[in-house]
Amino acid sequence: MVGDRPREVCPACGTIFYQNPLPAAAALVLDTDRRVLLVKRKHPPNEGMWCLPIGFAETGETIAEAALRELREETGLVGRVYRLIDADSWRSTYYGDLLVVTFEVEKTGGVETPGDDAAAVAYFPIDELPPLAFPSNEKAIRLCGDLHRDERAIHDSFRQLQE
Repeated sequence: MVGDRPREVCPACGTIFYQNPLPAAAALVLDTDRRVLLVKRKHPPNEGMWCLPIGFAETGETIAEAALRELREETGLVGRVYRLIDADSWRSTYYGDLLVVTFEVEKTGGVETPGDDAAAVAYFPIDELPPLAFPSNEKAIRLCGDLHRDERAIHDSFRQLQE
């Protein structure tokens, strides 16, 4: 026992082996019609299901850089991080413990094209999503919708006044 947990410890030198969650980054892009960009997974786990552009952070990049790289690789889009939406921990039967960090990203360039891990790319209304591959994506999309609720209400009221 080290601290409050059983851990692997080298008997020769006493080095403790910490098993940490894998860091993953997701990009949440909204279009001007308030739809969220999703990709259809080309590979396991959850092949054929929809999710945010998501993937593991690589050594030498920040978690925000990982989100932007995954967005570019999976959708062909270039973007800039607008804000942090969520950091969520969950256990995947495929990968083990994960830490998924989701950023709202503003599209700055590119054309929506399925990339290396995506079979398709499409925008969906936030309230009409297909079943999603990962629970952290569902949570982040809900939180993002909540963050934009007042902004949408103001925008809609101005639109009604113009009509």
